[in-house]
Amino acid sequence: MASADVLLHPVRLRIVQAFLGDRALTTGTLAAELSDVPPASLYRHVARLVDAGVLAVVAERRVRGAVERTYVLRASAALITPDKVATMSRDEMRQAFIAFVAGLLGDVDRYLARPDVDPTRDGASFRLAGLWLDDAEYAELLRELTRVLQPAAANPPRAGRKRRILATVLLPGEDADTTRKREDTGTEGRREDTGTKRKREDTNTSRTRRKP
Repeated sequence: MASADVLLHPVRLRIVQAFLGDRALTTGTLAAELSDVPPASLYRHVARLVDAGVLAVVAERRVRGAVERTYVLRASAALITPDKVATMSRDEMRQAFIAFVAGLLGDVDRYLARPDVDPTRDGASFRLAGLWLDDAEYAELLRELTRVLQPAAANPPRAGRKRRILATVLLPGEDADTTRKREDTGTEGRREDTGTKRKREDTNTSRTRRKP
């Protein structure tokens, strides 16, 4: 299992993402897809992922005197497990999320740079939804998502299939009780201010009456 610092480097994250969808890629193919990454840097990051067990060599062939290797992703090793997440500090979690979001931003930029971009035709979209679920309902939702997505994730590449990127972010929203408590506190504060104001008005009236 690779560590978080191995997986969450921006370039290594893009390399891992390039292999998603059961792809087998040579370094040449990978270099063409990640053309903005200098080849020396790309090969160094590929080697780091191989050493960490994230990428595996499945074929080798000699091309013009050099050995060309074909790699596949070892999906089980390209995960940050819940027990590792549990040991991450808040700052480490924040940095991990920044790397994740930065990767998505790069994907969007590269998509929008295509000459024939058409979000409607391509089904490109992003949405945000708020769901009210108790713990059991939330667990059931995750099971259903897994049941639906696993067969699609196992699809091999073939003619007619387009590689699509699906990203999910699941976060707890603000607790309703906390929100209500804040609202109550704000209301009490306004009531206190009103009472203080009334007290001042009564005091000023008394002073006015005492004048000769």
